[in-house]
Amino acid sequence: MGIIREIPVAEAAAHKVLVEELDDAIDSITGRPLTGSWVWDSALVLSRWIPTHLNFQGKSVLELGAGAGLPGLTAALLGANRVVLTDVQQLLPGLLKNVEANGFTDRVEVKQLVWGLDDSGITESSTFDIVLMSDVFFDSEDMIGLGKTLRRVCGEATQVWAATEMRPWTGECLDQLMAQGFQVVEQETSQLSVHAAVQDSDTFFAIFQIKPTLAESSQS
Repeated sequence: MGIIREIPVAEAAAHKVLVEELDDAIDSITGRPLTGSWVWDSALVLSRWIPTHLNFQGKSVLELGAGAGLPGLTAALLGANRVVLTDVQQLLPGLLKNVEANGFTDRVEVKQLVWGLDDSGITESSTFDIVLMSDVFFDSEDMIGLGKTLRRVCGEATQVWAATEMRPWTGECLDQLMAQGFQVVEQETSQLSVHAAVQDSDTFFAIFQIKPTLAESSQS
């Protein structure tokens, strides 16, 4: 069981997403609650930023490390015709509940995906137009797997956007992606509507565009 939140993601009154934050999703190894069971501030920031910066009409969207799925569900609300929410197996039931609660079962899929492994079937037919990520920059060692997954799902025109709270180790994660051939471009952060999205206005957030080089994105 958990708490259901109605989260506004744009100024329009109709642009709200229902998200259930779970309290019973447990890591089988550590016995601790899975951090992806609730909505992180970076997901709130990203979901407030994308309505005025990205066009989702008719686009295919992939969310990596989706957690509760707020950014991906926002993309569906804004007109994406296919959204795939991915995370570890323990979080999939919660993602499915959130897809159903918002009435998006016709165009939002939920799939298990471990970064670096190509066993989910999400890249069998095509790449994605847009890839969304929030608060995925924690462990620099995980960036190797993330980089492999990004190369598999990105075509020449794919846009990859990542929102993150800036922490001491964020730079190490971004450096690891750059070492794999990705360009990392920080976006203008003065318009992030942080005060409208999160309670702790003293925390600094950033949004990055991650760009695979042409040579890297063509590799499988």
